Amino acid sequence: MKNTFKLKTEYITLGQFLKEITVISSGGMAKWYLRENVIFVDGEIENRRGRKLYPGMMIEIPEEGTFFMEKNEELITEEISDESN
Repeated sequence: MKNTFKLKTEYITLGQFLKEITVISSGGMAKWYLRENVIFVDGEIENRRGRKLYPGMMIEIPEEGTFFMEKNEELITEEISDESN
């Protein structure tokens, strides 16, 4: 299944991402999960929970789906209006 994930910040770490999509229930489980499961970031195996994920990247988690990182356009609009005030 293909999904999009809208980033709320400039980037998200792989461990935080796994928690956000409810693959794991706590950040402490990320290290264990990555040791026991294969995850691909842009087609390459990744096992670092601190790996930064940016807009345009593709994360594949077998049995969970494929996720495409996107910018949250609403946040960009808010930042621009904050700067103009």
